[in-house]
Amino acid sequence: MLEAHQLTCVREERTLFESLSFRVRPGDIVQIEGPNGAGKTSLLRLLTGLSLPFEGHVSWQGEDIRRCRDDFHASLLYLGHHPGTKANLTAYENLAFYQQIHHRHEPRDLWRVLARVGLAGFEETPCAQLSAGQQRRVALARLWLSEQPALWILDEPFTAIDKQGVGVLEQLFIEHAERGGMVVLTTHQDLHLSRDRLRRIHLGDAMRGAA
Repeated sequence: MLEAHQLTCVREERTLFESLSFRVRPGDIVQIEGPNGAGKTSLLRLLTGLSLPFEGHVSWQGEDIRRCRDDFHASLLYLGHHPGTKANLTAYENLAFYQQIHHRHEPRDLWRVLARVGLAGFEETPCAQLSAGQQRRVALARLWLSEQPALWILDEPFTAIDKQGVGVLEQLFIEHAERGGMVVLTTHQDLHLSRDRLRRIHLGDAMRGAA
């Protein structure tokens, strides 16, 4: 459903990768890996339409994402490096705001979701008073409210998350894939997923290839 066609990415006159093509199908969990500076975050931004490639294009269900922007964004959940929470709102209020925008789930579910990500007891704490890891958990809690977006694109979702939290997220990715969803992520951590469950795309300096 998501396809990269001959993508070339240039930053500050340096080619990060070129002629990169691959597909992400329902049920796929795809890890983008490579050394720092290889262009992992840049690739995710190209896949979401936040940046434009030097060459090539990205398509969703066979159509260029620039021509089906509304449908594509309705099917996409993107979490970048920054948690994207509102500092003056509590953890609960942040999720309630997200829920109101996307019209998903009943309010009573939010307490359960926050407990699921390890924030029981912090539901009414303003995000400005939470640690970086706790703010990250507030952002990740959106995944439990986001079964409908078929495509999850996640940049370092395990940052500041403990081992137990990583395991919970891995199981959530598997459940999403089993429902026919797709997950594309970057991470410096080793994932404990079977080979038949996880695909890897490796980026290197000025790489050329397909997956």
